[in-house]
Amino acid sequence: MGYVAVKGGREAIENAFKYYRFLQVKGGSAPLEIEQIRDQLYLAVDRVMGEGSLYAPDLAALALKQSGGDTLEAAFMVRAYRTTQPRLCYSLPLETGRMRVIRRISAAFKDIPGGQILGPTPDYTLRLLNFRLAEEDGLAHRKALEQLFKDLPDVEPLPDNFPKIVSILRRDGLLIERDAIRADNDRIFDVTRESISFPADRSAAMQAMAMGETGGLLALAYSNMRGYGLLHPTIGELRVGYVPVEVKNPYTDQPEVIGDIKVTEAEIIYQMDDADGLPKFTLGYGLCFGHNETKAISMAVLDRSTQTREPRAPSEDQEFVLMHTDGVESMGFCNHFKLPHYVTFQSELDRLRRAQEKYEPEGLEG
Repeated sequence: MGYVAVKGGREAIENAFKYYRFLQVKGGSAPLEIEQIRDQLYLAVDRVMGEGSLYAPDLAALALKQSGGDTLEAAFMVRAYRTTQPRLCYSLPLETGRMRVIRRISAAFKDIPGGQILGPTPDYTLRLLNFRLAEEDGLAHRKALEQLFKDLPDVEPLPDNFPKIVSILRRDGLLIERDAIRADNDRIFDVTRESISFPADRSAAMQAMAMGETGGLLALAYSNMRGYGLLHPTIGELRVGYVPVEVKNPYTDQPEVIGDIKVTEAEIIYQMDDADGLPKFTLGYGLCFGHNETKAISMAVLDRSTQTREPRAPSEDQEFVLMHTDGVESMGFCNHFKLPHYVTFQSELDRLRRAQEKYEPEGLEG
């Protein structure tokens, strides 16, 4: 059986891919342009960049087109491409306090310094299908832009940056600092070059979740919030915006900005804990590429839940969380079952038949 499969395998694989390609081009619609995907499906592009662990909007859009819209497959392609590129240097730590904010809200405080900035979001509108989009064309786009700019109110421009909300709690001594919860090494772990061991450094855990699959992170965070855990947090601050990326100039040894990237940052406040005998709030943190609020919040929940001293639920077990939320890894393992397993299954089949022959009840022989 295996020989027959190998003998005709190459031609069958090539024809299968041709059929896959045919399904992408068989319709009469115009080909999708990379710019269209990047600009109009930007949330999907942001998700692929995060899970592919490479900030490259054009490449993420290309991967989405090539994969037929499968975000897991697109993230796989982006991550595979990333591994072929040289590692030139490491950027300096991002300072999110310098973020050029486009969205900033807090569920913990109504009145915050600088005010609530709702920014781009459908959160406060009904999720109803807009059938007018089905007839949209280039002219409709231009008219929509003209109308949007026409309806803009006269407002003052936003400041360059905003103060962090949790700094208020820190200032008043109401928040446990990270070192009081877990003392990690100063060394920054690199999950793309080193295998994670447990208990993992926090830098490794945050990297693993930042490149984790959004749905996987959400599932575990939701399980904790529902009762398979103890977490029901309050969002201290949720930010979306652009932060400058700095590297150290090798000639002057001074930091220099090489560009900026869009990120989403979430800081959640959870129930009191004891620090030096004094009750204080604890904090969970999430940060990911692009505009992906669900992922950032889920990260923050899992960051906090995995700090539980005595884990009692999967979402509180660091190893369980980190080993089961990598979309590329889990997708690959799931789909490898489609590959031939003739030999192993034949062995299991033989064992089952022998077991049935050995334990066949008396009097049932045909």
